[in-house]
Amino acid sequence: MQYSYLIIDDNEAHVKEILSLMEGFPEYYCAGVATTKEEAVNKILELEPQMVFTEIASKKKSSQLSLSIITELHQFLDRLPYFVVVTSTPKHAFDAMKAGVSDYLLKPLISFELRKTLLKFQKTNPVIANNTICIRSYGDYQFISLHDIVYLKADNNTTDFYLQNGRKLTAYKTLKHYEANLPLFFFRIHNSYIVNSNYISRINTGKSLCYLSHSDISISFSKTFKENVDAIIRKIAPEYL
Repeated sequence: MQYSYLIIDDNEAHVKEILSLMEGFPEYYCAGVATTKEEAVNKILELEPQMVFTEIASKKKSSQLSLSIITELHQFLDRLPYFVVVTSTPKHAFDAMKAGVSDYLLKPLISFELRKTLLKFQKTNPVIANNTICIRSYGDYQFISLHDIVYLKADNNTTDFYLQNGRKLTAYKTLKHYEANLPLFFFRIHNSYIVNSNYISRINTGKSLCYLSHSDISISFSKTFKENVDAIIRKIAPEYL
């Protein structure tokens, strides 16, 4: 099981510090980085990260800006991501907890304290294993292991599933339906394609192509979903971003 997180911070050094520490926890991957309140809200609603790290600086304005994101998200979400405030001031940490954040980390950041925060997050977000998906065609129900799916392709109002054994199955639901119901290791990279990131063997950003193992096919990714491609790279090889 992998968990996604988002970083809200306009300081590149702070972002790199969190990314560097999180490399020690391979079950987590960075879904994106936001530098403004508007960008943060939009990315949380779009990417649906399970955890959010947000920096609170010593300036009061910065604190209010970070915490106002939580207030705004309550208008759109029944359940918010697990917010972790990063700050060097204990008072700001306690104020943030009162405002509704889930946890805090005091600077300088220490790997051991980060581990405790992640363990608390996992305790409140237990994994519910569901390793199969049902593909129905009229009265025929086929139960497919999620780990056998290499990629999905849209075909008008149907979706073709391409499996690692070479089989192709057609489901009478749209790609958008499956995008909302597949686990986090699946990424939409094009209007017509969702890929299982565990089967990606190569990404060429110059040619905008993803290459898949167990298949001779290379799939184009579009600018619309470039951020998802960046998330795949962060997930597989965070040291290169």
